Amino acid sequence: MSTLFNDAPSAQPAGAAPFIIDGDQANFMADVIEASRELPVLVDFWATWCGPCKTLTPALERVVTAQAGRMRLVKIDVDQNQALVGQLTRMGLPLQSVPTVVAFWQGQIADTFSGAVPESELKRFVEGLLKLAGSAAPGEELIAEGKALLEQGQAEAAAQYFGAALQETQDKPEAWGGLLRALLAMGEEAQAQELLGQVPPALANHAEITGARAALTLAQEGRQAQSAMAGLEQRLAANPDDHEARYELATALNASGARAEAASALLEIIKRDRAWHEDGARLQLLKFFEAWGMDDPATMAARRKLSALLFS
Repeated sequence: MSTLFNDAPSAQPAGAAPFIIDGDQANFMADVIEASRELPVLVDFWATWCGPCKTLTPALERVVTAQAGRMRLVKIDVDQNQALVGQLTRMGLPLQSVPTVVAFWQGQIADTFSGAVPESELKRFVEGLLKLAGSAAPGEELIAEGKALLEQGQAEAAAQYFGAALQETQDKPEAWGGLLRALLAMGEEAQAQELLGQVPPALANHAEITGARAALTLAQEGRQAQSAMAGLEQRLAANPDDHEARYELATALNASGARAEAASALLEIIKRDRAWHEDGARLQLLKFFEAWGMDDPATMAARRKLSALLFS
């Protein structure tokens, strides 16, 4: 490897973050191999003609920037560094396609993936790398444990982990959002409302917070609708075009945890009358998506059906 790489300092673009640089063949040893002995390094192999790269690279930059210098991103144009790519390929690195991202730690390959992936998956990839390197940010392990418990339906235990994470740091929207959702799962709407007022203003518009806020609003609306569910079903049986009844039923179903059925009710309104209530069914469905999370299976399934309806 020493015949191909040298330790010359890299030419960093003016104004670039010190932990995001453009790499090349001449500086690969210094920028990646040697640098990874001090902190984890992601290498983004990309090309100007690569469509998915135009999505992945900016997302990588955001995720790495959020780590505030705890890791480095080195971007390498494969067309401008063909000899380097050839050498790495002969060493067993899978670089048959772009984009390909390779994580280095302690001079060794720690992990890799190819193709554009959602930003949420990038965050999990980075979290795994930081954990391997023993540099997890304050509260991250507590947040991860809280999320796992919440997914398992153990809301009370999850709330304890999210609360502990907030004791360590209050700048993690995932901790605030997780605690809010845990309180909602426990039926503690009043506490959730009070906690929402304590969220730092800088985090108020983060997706974790807006999603939890939407979930709280829907929980409050749903509680009222649940008491009238039997009557709503009777109204629909008598008149399938009673969109108001179907809308309220969707809200009640969502509050009961029947996400697929709630989405189907709103989709049925859109199918029958897209303009009803000034597009109210679609707007409520979007609120559901925000409350459930964009990666939730129910969100993804309903979004596909919504697209089919709107573009049919």
